[in-house]
Amino acid sequence: MKPKTIRGMNDLLPEIIGTWRSLEKIVMQIVESYGFSEIRLPIIERTELFQRSIGADTDIVEKEMYTFKDRNDESITLRPEATASTVRAGITNGLLHNQQQKLWTMGPMFRYEKPQKGRYRQFHQFNVEAMGYEGPDIDAELIMMCARMWKVLNLKNLRLEINSLGNQDSRAIYRKELITYFSAHKEILDQNSLDRLHSNPLRILDSKNPELLSVIKEAPIMLDYLDSESKKHFDLLREYLDNANIKYKINPRLVRGLDYYNKTVFEWITDDLGAQGAVCSGGRYDGLVEKLGGRATPAVGWAMGIERLVSLYEISNERIANPAPHIYIVTDEGKALHKGFELSEELRESFPSLRFKLNMGGGSFKSQLKRADKSLAIYAIIIGEEEMKNNRVGFKPLRSNEDQIDIFSDTEGIHRHLSTDKTLDVFNAFREA
Repeated sequence: MKPKTIRGMNDLLPEIIGTWRSLEKIVMQIVESYGFSEIRLPIIERTELFQRSIGADTDIVEKEMYTFKDRNDESITLRPEATASTVRAGITNGLLHNQQQKLWTMGPMFRYEKPQKGRYRQFHQFNVEAMGYEGPDIDAELIMMCARMWKVLNLKNLRLEINSLGNQDSRAIYRKELITYFSAHKEILDQNSLDRLHSNPLRILDSKNPELLSVIKEAPIMLDYLDSESKKHFDLLREYLDNANIKYKINPRLVRGLDYYNKTVFEWITDDLGAQGAVCSGGRYDGLVEKLGGRATPAVGWAMGIERLVSLYEISNERIANPAPHIYIVTDEGKALHKGFELSEELRESFPSLRFKLNMGGGSFKSQLKRADKSLAIYAIIIGEEEMKNNRVGFKPLRSNEDQIDIFSDTEGIHRHLSTDKTLDVFNAFREA
């Protein structure tokens, strides 16, 4: 029997990796231009980390985590998200005491849920976390950073929704109001909402059950219960976004699915990907560091699904191919192949910015030149019996009608030819194309 992949965990094939790498590179460059530094985290953590941070009554912890016992009978979990791990790393490594940190990380996350387009059991996220920053200015910067990404990537039809969840005290008051309100409509609530009624009533607001839309629409609004400090924070955030000409909609039902959020929450949403419309989501989590054992530290961040980013990009842009070789080296067998090995290594040493592909697996010159053309290389270097006798190589343009020429086969001779203005112009033109 052929081996099978685990359901919802997909291979990323070479035909799509070019787009992934290009988009990841652009996002990295933009994020780092805002002063963020990379941190790399383990994909496995102690289960209690996610139970304490995400919340025991969330769908993620109750139904979706990949949790198992290791050989020491310790419960460990494949990370379902990266914020808790980043905070844990900050506490563990002493990054947060009297310090501010701007960190980004990227990698696979794992959730056991029904696989569908844009939602997989192993998926990939790009995360940005700013810790030690209290004011709404950093909230605004993170949102502006996203707006810049959409502009650079030429992504259309993305809209921003924002809300405020207040502080712990105002949220507790609001929570009581929600329990009172939804308790009066128990006969309408589905079982999932009834289970959440007393433990996590805010999650009912996020229900996708169409039969609950009318009762949810009439539920109390968190913005009406904000404490004065949270209201000021939210008003200032809106002022910053207005001044930056970033359009947004206030969505009082936007609560996010994790327990650690407070004050600002936001989502960038598209209608172009069907039901899985949230491309980038985030908000503040000022109490999480203290909850996990560190000193009280304000923090804010966002997470972006790379699968959804790639899907959205490919709607209006062509798929980006993997980088092609600049030069394909065609050789005879025997001494010519030895010369090919020697020459290709010397050229990689002399031209580290160029890509050289030496033909492997033999074949006639005709079949090798077909491979060279199929590789999308710009030039072919040809080393045959005659070339070996005359200490020369053939230099054949593959993307133009220019004739093949002979040049000295020593590195210096090829170096002179590759360094001419004409050859460099050709390389640059194809690189830009």
